[in-house]
Amino acid sequence: MNARRRTVLAAGAAGAAALATGCGSSDGDGGEDASPTPSAPGDATDGAELARTGDIPVGGGTVFKEQKIVVTQPEEGEFKAFSAVCTHASCLVSTVSDGTINCPCHGSKFSITDAAVEAGPATRPLPAEQISVSGGAIRLG
Repeated sequence: MNARRRTVLAAGAAGAAALATGCGSSDGDGGEDASPTPSAPGDATDGAELARTGDIPVGGGTVFKEQKIVVTQPEEGEFKAFSAVCTHASCLVSTVSDGTINCPCHGSKFSITDAAVEAGPATRPLPAEQISVSGGAIRLG
């Protein structure tokens, strides 16, 4: 095999490996995101209103894709927030139903109460996020 052909084959293999490491797509059609970037403390989104308390269903929750946060209301008046980035392969969770936060990529499910893993392949819970609830508003931070 000549040197030029080896270079092309090596470059092709490296490109294929890079593609294989991504999870889902970032075109917005399925809610996945191959390269999540968590908000840094003091980010412009800190303190921003995510939703009104009445917008989060009791026993359910809402995924905020842009902020990569999921807010749940396990019981009336009790609000929790977790990272929306799945701990298995960094896909963005897409729905909250039947008491779980659900990842579309590989089927992981997390509890709306504490983000504990209810179904794998994920093995770690979703990290908690900081929110504040005041005057009917749910805010970051």
